[in-house]
This record gives sequence, structure tokens and C-alpha cells, in this order.
Amino acid sequence: MSDINCIKHLRNEKGLSIDKIATTLGINWRTAKKYADEDVLYESIIKPRKGMMYEELRNWHRYST
Repeated sequence: MSDINCIKHLRNEKGLSIDKIATTLGINWRTAKKYADEDVLYESIIKPRKGMMYEELRNWHRYST
């Protein structure tokens, strides 16, 4: 996700062209355009883990405190 934020920074703050961003980062110009002109900021998404082992850990923490 940091690459996407870097692309947005280069486009919005530095004012670089799509071609210059693509050349600088070594990516396809279509990829640079996709993320540079998109309005959504991406953040790291931490998904809750699923499964019997993690459910047992959650229950253990609930009863131990």
C-alpha cells in the first residue's frame, strides 16, 4: 500500500506527470494513472483471523482478565 500512497504523493504534492511517475518507480503507466487519479486513500487493512485456534485464544483472554 505504501507504493500507492507514494504514487499519490508524487502526483499531488510534487506535480509529476503520469509518465514521469511510471518511469521513476519502474511501473506501467496505466498502473500509475490508476492510482494517481483515484480519490480513495488506501490504508493497511488488518482482517481478524478466523479459525478454532484464534477463537480459543480470544476466549482465554476473555476469562483471564
